[in-house]
Amino acid sequence: MPTFDIVSKIDGQTLDNAINTAKKEILNRYDFNDSKSTIDLDKKTNLITIVTENDMRLKAIQDSIISRMVKQHLDPKALDDGKEQYASGNMIRKEIKIKEGVDKEAAKKIVKKIKDSGLKVQASIMDDQVRVQGKKIDDLQAVIALCRSEDFGQPLQYINMRD
Repeated sequence: MPTFDIVSKIDGQTLDNAINTAKKEILNRYDFNDSKSTIDLDKKTNLITIVTENDMRLKAIQDSIISRMVKQHLDPKALDDGKEQYASGNMIRKEIKIKEGVDKEAAKKIVKKIKDSGLKVQASIMDDQVRVQGKKIDDLQAVIALCRSEDFGQPLQYINMRD
């Protein structure tokens, strides 16, 4: 029976390249001259940590990261903004979490949307992905088109298409 999986993953190396390019871009800007701003990517916990002096610089760094992600063909919806915290002295710290895997709420919305569509497929939630099964590959492709037309709050990829 033909199947495929709906997942939400982000390529770690491409994200690392985007973050490093954003760092270089920030260091070369005139308005960041004599700045103590830092951008760190923790690959194990999927966390971007930004430390800078004020809100304007924080916003500029975030915009730079997002524009670099778009240029590297990464979806900025994968970023989950955290709260701004005051670090030592006059510094501001912000932690941005990178979403990996389809969360439970989005998975439920996806399954409900597929069931409401009337296509002859079965969708089931498996850990952090949704598996879709059907008798015809055309039905599975219709499900992919349906999911692409809808916004579930995070980037989706369609993998493991099997006959």
